[in-house]
Parts: sequence; C-alpha cells; structure tokens
Amino acid sequence: MGGDLPGSVLFACDRNSIRSAMAEAIMKHLVGHRVYVDSAGVRLHDVAADPLAIAVMREIGLNISGHRTKTFEDLADSSIDLIITFTPQAQHRAVEFTRTIPCEVEYWPIMHPGDVGGSREVRLEGYRGVRDAIFERIKARFPAPEALA
Repeated sequence: MGGDLPGSVLFACDRNSIRSAMAEAIMKHLVGHRVYVDSAGVRLHDVAADPLAIAVMREIGLNISGHRTKTFEDLADSSIDLIITFTPQAQHRAVEFTRTIPCEVEYWPIMHPGDVGGSREVRLEGYRGVRDAIFERIKARFPAPEALA
C-alpha cells in the first residue's frame, strides 16, 4: 500500500529503544528532510538504543548509537500527521494522544526481537529480521524518493 508522504511521522513502541528507534532511522534515511520523523515509547526503560539494535543498524550503514529514548510526554511538538505503532500499548497511547488533534494512526504488529533467546548470533538474527521487516514496511507504505523528484 503506497501513499503520499505526510509532513510528519511518529513511530511508537513500548520503550523506544528498538523498533521505533530503528524505524525512525530507516525513515530518515529513505526520505531525508522531506518529512519530520520522530519516535517515542509508552514508558522509559533504558535511556539509549538497545546494543543489539545498534549493531544490526550499523550493518546497513545506519547509526542509532546516539538515540535517546523518550515518551509521548517528552515530544516537543504534537502536530503530527501520522503515528505508526508497533505494539498494542503504543496503539492505545497513540489513540489517546490523538483525541484532540487531526492525526492518522496505523498499527504495524512487528515482533519484539528481545523475545528471541539463545546465543548472541541467534539473537542478532532476530533483530535483523525485525530491522528488515520495518525497512520493507516503510518502503511499501511510502513512495520511493526517486518518485518525488
């Protein structure tokens, strides 16, 4: 499902340290400054991106090591056109957040890679799968930058 680029997109999950942080970086990479992109979580757990998320994003040339987690309450601006959520909790919070603003909300159920157990390599494979699923969803949802020229 393709669509026009919104003016601003917020990606949201539970803690803003893996899925939404990855999505923010991927979207910024794909659309540059054409869209304001941010991310948030429902609650804070860590203050930075997950180390395995950092590792798998580096594999594709994106650096999220400077990412600092935040919640909806920490957002500097509430004028958001589209919120994409990855968890039921984030979906619920996004619906609450948008009660008084005109904003679309989409739910993309993507597994939490932290639920994958095993060796470091097995866990990295789980994170890669999530990274790649997010990358493909973003590419499918938004037009290719070449088409915007």
